Amino acid sequence: MTTLPRMNPSNIAFIGGGNMAGALIGGLLKSGRAPASILVVEPFAAQRERLQREFGLAPLAEAGPALASAGIVVWAVKPQLFRDAAAPCAAHVGGALQLSVMAGVRSDAIARASGSQRVVRAMPNTPALIGRGVAGLYARDAVTPDERGAVEALLAPTGRTVWVEREADLDAVTALSGSGPAYVFYVLEAMMKAGVEMGLPEAQARALALATFDGATALAEASPLPPAELRAQVTSKGGTTYAAITSMEADGVGPAVVRAIARARERARELGDEFGG
Repeated sequence: MTTLPRMNPSNIAFIGGGNMAGALIGGLLKSGRAPASILVVEPFAAQRERLQREFGLAPLAEAGPALASAGIVVWAVKPQLFRDAAAPCAAHVGGALQLSVMAGVRSDAIARASGSQRVVRAMPNTPALIGRGVAGLYARDAVTPDERGAVEALLAPTGRTVWVEREADLDAVTALSGSGPAYVFYVLEAMMKAGVEMGLPEAQARALALATFDGATALAEASPLPPAELRAQVTSKGGTTYAAITSMEADGVGPAVVRAIARARERARELGDEFGG
């Protein structure tokens, strides 16, 4: 059972109750945390009803003094809603560790809005919803080692964590892994389309593409060899794989992917500027 070190007061408060908050809440409950120790502020009635139905919680429609009991406050609202969401919370959350799973909102803005310098930013991705995600983490200097451990324990049910030393590196994390599942889905779409166009039933094309991604990723993780060498092992000159890779190289697929990820990082920086820093 995963436990959160030094969680006193023991409550955890979520500002926002969407999908990522739901993934974290589900993990906490599976690890043995009592529903009564989880507070959620969620203004949308449909979301409150979902949280009550799925997790047995009693979400609040608006912020109030109950938030003062939280040892960790998790900011899980859409970035453009952060300022409005933070205003009514500020009087109650200053004594808590602040954990943000919002893209683009920098720790300076969170510290100002919450009244706490103890801020950790997390950049998770959507596979967190099935416990297979990865989150980049950055902690401000005021965050203690025990508090880092508490964050790791809270996020553990959603997948892996990687700490970065510079907050600016979260823009690269956002571009690479935060947005990364969409790149995989994009390639999967193309592979499945190719399979169908070659005459395979759609279900077979889907099964083959998904299993290929899953197996190749598992092999890359298990092997000490870099991806370039693994690719070379199955790319015999003059063979079918060679024909495909040669076509991709002629079309500039590799450099295009690098440029795309760099553009995503640039956009992450722009969002940080837009939402304050």
